[in-house]
Amino acid sequence: MPTVQSHSAIPILTFHQIAPAPEKGTGFRSLSVAPADFQRQMSFLRALGYQGLSITALQPYLRGERSGKVVGITFDDGYLNNLTHALPVLQQLGFSSTCYVISAMLGQANSWDRHNRVPPSELMSAVHLRQWVAGGQEVGAHTRHHVRLTQVDTPLAQEEIAFCKDELQQLTGSTVDHFCYPYGEFAPEHTAMVAGAGFLTATTTRRGRCQLGDSLLELPRVPVLRRTSRPLLWWKLASRYEDRHRV
Repeated sequence: MPTVQSHSAIPILTFHQIAPAPEKGTGFRSLSVAPADFQRQMSFLRALGYQGLSITALQPYLRGERSGKVVGITFDDGYLNNLTHALPVLQQLGFSSTCYVISAMLGQANSWDRHNRVPPSELMSAVHLRQWVAGGQEVGAHTRHHVRLTQVDTPLAQEEIAFCKDELQQLTGSTVDHFCYPYGEFAPEHTAMVAGAGFLTATTTRRGRCQLGDSLLELPRVPVLRRTSRPLLWWKLASRYEDRHRV
Protein backbone atom coordinates (compact mmCIF):
# COMPACT_ATOMS: atom_id res chain seq x y z
CA MET A 1 0.00 0.00 0.00
CA PRO A 2 1.26 3.54 -0.74
CA THR A 3 2.34 5.86 1.98
CA VAL A 4 -0.49 8.26 2.81
CA GLN A 5 0.36 11.91 2.23
CA SER A 6 1.20 13.97 5.30
CA HIS A 7 2.19 17.58 5.74
CA SER A 8 5.78 16.53 4.89
CA ALA A 9 4.92 15.05 1.48
CA ILE A 10 3.11 17.61 -0.63
CA PRO A 11 2.79 17.20 -4.41
CA ILE A 12 2.94 20.22 -6.69
CA LEU A 13 1.47 19.27 -10.06
CA THR A 14 2.98 20.61 -13.28
CA PHE A 15 0.88 21.23 -16.38
CA HIS A 16 1.72 23.01 -19.63
CA GLN A 17 -0.98 23.12 -22.29
CA ILE A 18 -4.60 22.17 -21.63
CA ALA A 19 -5.47 21.36 -25.21
CA PRO A 20 -5.89 18.42 -27.60
CA ALA A 21 -2.58 16.77 -28.43
CA PRO A 22 -0.93 17.97 -31.67
CA GLU A 23 -0.52 15.48 -34.50
CA LYS A 24 1.84 12.55 -34.13
CA GLY A 25 5.47 13.35 -34.86
CA THR A 26 5.41 16.77 -33.23
CA GLY A 27 7.62 17.53 -30.27
CA PHE A 28 6.55 17.31 -26.64
CA ARG A 29 3.08 15.92 -27.43
CA SER A 30 3.00 14.57 -23.90
CA LEU A 31 2.83 18.11 -22.47
CA SER A 32 -0.68 18.65 -23.86
CA VAL A 33 -3.45 17.41 -21.57
CA ALA A 34 -6.86 17.27 -23.26
CA PRO A 35 -9.48 19.56 -21.66
CA ALA A 36 -11.79 16.63 -20.88
CA ASP A 37 -8.93 14.75 -19.23
CA PHE A 38 -8.00 17.80 -17.17
CA GLN A 39 -11.57 18.10 -15.93
CA ARG A 40 -11.62 14.42 -15.00
CA GLN A 41 -8.27 14.74 -13.20
CA MET A 42 -9.35 17.75 -11.18
CA SER A 43 -12.71 16.18 -10.31
CA PHE A 44 -10.85 13.05 -9.27
CA LEU A 45 -8.67 15.10 -6.90
CA ARG A 46 -11.80 16.60 -5.38
CA ALA A 47 -13.39 13.16 -5.00
CA LEU A 48 -10.27 11.95 -3.19
CA GLY A 49 -10.58 14.86 -0.76
CA TYR A 50 -7.71 16.98 -2.08
CA GLN A 51 -7.82 20.78 -2.19
CA GLY A 52 -6.00 22.27 -5.17
CA LEU A 53 -3.99 25.33 -4.19
CA SER A 54 -1.86 28.08 -5.67
CA ILE A 55 1.71 28.35 -4.43
CA THR A 56 0.77 31.27 -2.18
CA ALA A 57 -1.99 29.24 -0.54
CA LEU A 58 0.32 26.22 -0.33
CA GLN A 59 3.13 28.00 1.52
CA PRO A 60 1.92 27.35 5.09
CA TYR A 61 1.79 23.63 4.27
CA LEU A 62 5.27 23.69 2.70
CA ARG A 63 6.62 25.35 5.85
CA GLY A 64 4.92 22.82 8.12
CA GLU A 65 2.65 25.45 9.69
CA ARG A 66 -0.48 23.67 8.49
CA SER A 67 -1.30 20.10 7.50
CA GLY A 68 -4.02 18.75 5.28
CA LYS A 69 -4.82 16.91 2.08
CA VAL A 70 -3.58 19.53 -0.36
CA VAL A 71 -1.93 19.61 -3.75
CA GLY A 72 -0.28 22.51 -5.56
CA ILE A 73 -1.42 23.21 -9.12
CA THR A 74 0.97 24.98 -11.51
CA PHE A 75 1.01 25.78 -15.21
CA ASP A 76 4.21 26.65 -17.06
CA ASP A 77 4.53 29.28 -19.84
CA GLY A 78 1.12 30.99 -19.70
CA TYR A 79 -0.77 29.47 -22.61
CA LEU A 80 -4.11 30.98 -23.54
CA ASN A 81 -5.64 27.51 -23.38
CA ASN A 82 -4.98 27.54 -19.62
CA LEU A 83 -7.44 30.41 -19.38
CA THR A 84 -10.03 29.00 -21.77
CA HIS A 85 -9.96 25.35 -20.67
CA ALA A 86 -8.47 25.16 -17.15
CA LEU A 87 -9.93 28.23 -15.45
CA PRO A 88 -13.61 27.18 -15.65
CA VAL A 89 -12.76 23.79 -14.15
CA LEU A 90 -10.71 25.30 -11.33
CA GLN A 91 -13.44 27.79 -10.52
CA GLN A 92 -16.14 25.11 -10.53
CA LEU A 93 -14.19 23.05 -8.00
CA GLY A 94 -13.00 25.97 -5.88
CA PHE A 95 -9.35 25.30 -6.69
CA SER A 96 -6.63 27.91 -7.05
CA SER A 97 -3.42 27.62 -9.08
CA THR A 98 -0.29 29.43 -10.17
CA CYS A 99 0.56 30.09 -13.82
CA TYR A 100 4.21 30.95 -14.53
CA VAL A 101 4.30 33.57 -17.27
CA ILE A 102 6.95 34.90 -19.68
CA SER A 103 6.53 38.64 -19.31
CA ALA A 104 8.07 39.93 -22.57
CA MET A 105 6.16 37.47 -24.76
CA LEU A 106 2.57 38.14 -23.75
CA GLY A 107 0.13 37.59 -26.59
CA GLN A 108 2.81 35.89 -28.69
CA ALA A 109 3.51 32.17 -29.12
CA ASN A 110 5.93 29.53 -27.82
CA SER A 111 8.76 30.39 -30.22
CA TRP A 112 11.36 28.82 -27.91
CA ASP A 113 9.89 25.41 -28.84
CA ARG A 114 10.17 25.87 -32.60
CA HIS A 115 13.41 23.93 -33.00
CA ASN A 116 11.78 20.97 -31.22
CA ARG A 117 9.00 20.78 -33.81
CA VAL A 118 6.36 21.98 -31.36
CA PRO A 119 3.41 23.68 -33.12
CA PRO A 120 2.86 27.34 -32.20
CA SER A 121 0.35 27.97 -29.46
CA GLU A 122 -0.89 31.37 -28.32
CA LEU A 123 0.21 32.78 -24.98
CA MET A 124 -2.01 34.89 -22.73
CA SER A 125 -1.97 38.65 -23.22
CA ALA A 126 -2.00 41.25 -20.44
CA VAL A 127 -5.80 41.36 -20.68
CA HIS A 128 -5.96 37.59 -20.35
CA LEU A 129 -3.66 37.64 -17.33
CA ARG A 130 -5.95 40.09 -15.58
CA GLN A 131 -8.88 37.76 -16.34
CA TRP A 132 -6.87 34.89 -14.88
CA VAL A 133 -6.24 36.82 -11.66
CA ALA A 134 -9.84 38.04 -11.51
CA GLY A 135 -10.85 34.39 -11.76
CA GLY A 136 -9.15 33.62 -8.47
CA GLN A 137 -5.87 32.34 -9.89
CA GLU A 138 -2.27 33.48 -9.43
CA VAL A 139 0.49 34.66 -11.77
CA GLY A 140 4.10 33.62 -11.24
CA ALA A 141 7.28 34.58 -13.13
CA HIS A 142 9.08 32.46 -15.76
CA THR A 143 11.68 35.03 -16.95
CA ARG A 144 11.13 37.60 -19.68
CA HIS A 145 12.02 35.44 -22.71
CA HIS A 146 12.08 31.80 -21.50
CA VAL A 147 15.88 31.81 -21.44
CA ARG A 148 18.21 29.06 -20.29
CA LEU A 149 19.65 30.79 -17.24
CA THR A 150 22.74 28.59 -17.24
CA GLN A 151 23.60 29.73 -20.79
CA VAL A 152 23.38 33.53 -20.38
CA ASP A 153 25.71 35.91 -18.56
CA THR A 154 25.05 37.15 -15.05
CA PRO A 155 23.66 40.62 -15.92
CA LEU A 156 21.19 39.14 -18.42
CA ALA A 157 20.11 36.42 -16.00
CA GLN A 158 19.45 39.02 -13.32
CA GLU A 159 17.46 41.12 -15.77
CA GLU A 160 15.39 38.16 -16.94
CA ILE A 161 14.52 37.27 -13.35
CA ALA A 162 13.97 40.65 -11.69
CA PHE A 163 12.40 42.53 -14.60
CA CYS A 164 9.93 39.70 -15.16
CA LYS A 165 8.62 40.19 -11.63
CA ASP A 166 8.34 43.97 -12.07
CA GLU A 167 6.62 43.76 -15.45
CA LEU A 168 4.04 41.20 -14.34
CA GLN A 169 3.21 43.14 -11.18
CA GLN A 170 2.64 46.31 -13.20
CA LEU A 171 0.48 44.48 -15.75
CA THR A 172 -1.69 42.57 -13.31
CA GLY A 173 -1.74 44.92 -10.32
CA SER A 174 -0.98 41.88 -8.16
CA THR A 175 2.11 40.88 -6.22
CA VAL A 176 4.21 38.24 -8.00
CA ASP A 177 6.02 36.23 -5.34
CA HIS A 178 6.77 32.97 -7.10
CA PHE A 179 9.25 31.96 -9.80
CA CYS A 180 9.81 28.94 -12.03
CA TYR A 181 13.17 28.13 -13.67
CA PRO A 182 12.76 27.74 -17.47
CA TYR A 183 13.72 24.24 -18.64
CA GLY A 184 14.36 23.51 -14.96
CA GLU A 185 17.91 24.74 -15.44
CA PHE A 186 19.61 26.77 -12.72
CA ALA A 187 22.76 27.05 -10.63
CA PRO A 188 23.28 28.31 -7.06
CA GLU A 189 23.86 31.84 -8.33
CA HIS A 190 20.44 31.84 -9.98
CA THR A 191 18.78 30.75 -6.76
CA ALA A 192 20.50 33.72 -5.10
CA MET A 193 19.22 36.03 -7.86
CA VAL A 194 15.67 34.75 -7.35
CA ALA A 195 15.91 35.43 -3.63
CA GLY A 196 17.48 38.84 -4.25
CA ALA A 197 14.61 39.80 -6.55
CA GLY A 198 12.19 39.20 -3.69
CA PHE A 199 10.61 35.92 -4.73
CA LEU A 200 9.40 33.71 -1.89
CA THR A 201 9.47 30.39 -3.75
CA ALA A 202 10.81 28.87 -6.95
CA THR A 203 9.80 25.61 -8.61
CA THR A 204 11.95 23.27 -10.66
CA THR A 205 11.44 20.32 -13.01
CA ARG A 206 13.02 17.97 -10.48
CA ARG A 207 10.52 15.22 -9.81
CA GLY A 208 9.17 14.39 -6.39
CA ARG A 209 6.77 15.55 -3.74
CA CYS A 210 7.83 18.41 -1.50
CA GLN A 211 9.18 17.33 1.86
CA LEU A 212 9.29 19.37 5.04
CA GLY A 213 12.63 21.16 5.08
CA ASP A 214 13.01 21.43 1.29
CA SER A 215 14.38 24.75 0.10
CA LEU A 216 11.45 26.93 -0.96
CA LEU A 217 13.64 28.18 -3.83
CA GLU A 218 14.22 24.68 -5.27
CA LEU A 219 10.85 22.96 -5.01
CA PRO A 220 10.33 19.69 -6.91
CA ARG A 221 7.13 18.97 -8.78
CA VAL A 222 5.01 16.12 -10.12
CA PRO A 223 4.44 16.11 -13.89
CA VAL A 224 0.97 15.44 -15.27
CA LEU A 225 1.14 14.39 -18.91
CA ARG A 226 -1.17 13.49 -21.77
CA ARG A 227 -1.32 9.81 -20.79
CA THR A 228 -1.46 10.29 -17.02
CA SER A 229 -4.47 8.19 -16.07
CA ARG A 230 -6.44 8.75 -12.89
CA PRO A 231 -5.00 5.64 -11.20
CA LEU A 232 -1.48 6.82 -12.07
CA LEU A 233 -2.28 10.32 -10.83
CA TRP A 234 -3.42 8.86 -7.51
CA TRP A 235 -0.24 6.77 -7.30
CA LYS A 236 1.89 9.88 -7.97
CA LEU A 237 0.13 11.75 -5.16
CA ALA A 238 -0.23 9.11 -2.47
CA SER A 239 2.90 6.96 -2.82
CA ARG A 240 6.66 7.40 -3.19
CA TYR A 241 6.38 6.87 -6.94
CA GLU A 242 7.67 10.37 -7.74
CA ASP A 243 9.97 10.62 -4.72
CA ARG A 244 12.24 7.93 -6.12
CA HIS A 245 13.31 10.44 -8.78
CA ARG A 246 14.62 12.89 -6.19
CA VAL A 247 18.39 13.38 -6.21
